[in-house]
Amino acid sequence: MELLENDIFIKLSIFLITLSIICQIVAGVLYQSMIQETDNMSATDNKLLKQCKLKFANCFELNGGVSNIPIFVDKFINRMKIGFLTLPGLSAFSGQMMLLSVLLCGVGIYRRITAGDYVVQLFPYYIVSLFGLYAYFSISSLVDVKGKKEVLKINIIDYLENHMVSRLKVLPKERIAKEIMDAPLMENEAPKFGRKERQELEQLLQEFLS
Repeated sequence: MELLENDIFIKLSIFLITLSIICQIVAGVLYQSMIQETDNMSATDNKLLKQCKLKFANCFELNGGVSNIPIFVDKFINRMKIGFLTLPGLSAFSGQMMLLSVLLCGVGIYRRITAGDYVVQLFPYYIVSLFGLYAYFSISSLVDVKGKKEVLKINIIDYLENHMVSRLKVLPKERIAKEIMDAPLMENEAPKFGRKERQELEQLLQEFLS
């Protein structure tokens, strides 16, 4: 117990394990939220999905269509950001933190061995490392970020191919833009994005209408 309280390597390992698991959960929650929004994507007020629709409409208008919608959606999902990290980057960051925690436990074990400690005094490092790996992979399987990402991709492709394309072919782009930007909000519901995000959407809108 004294080792757990005083050893900096164990403290850092526990912190990194916790951070790694939190990142996995956050990524899973964000993907699940996006999946729920795609159930009614035509009326969504989600900033990222609005960006996706505007970019798709702009690409469709400029090129007379989008030849490979799955690739378009793949690129869009891989560029979705939370803060300075993309969502795929958040999952990768989680894995790197887990590996770093194992490395720190290994360094702690090496220091204890060179200091002449007994094998029994090394057990806390093994316990923290093994418990961390178990917790990480258990949470990862429950959150299933990869599966959620695939579901999100399928939902967006389905909407673009079976709804958006047909409307872009028959409706004027001014009406399409208005439908995208004027998604209804529930009464007293605050917008889900701030001034900076709205400026990004407005810039996309101007590109589409120009």
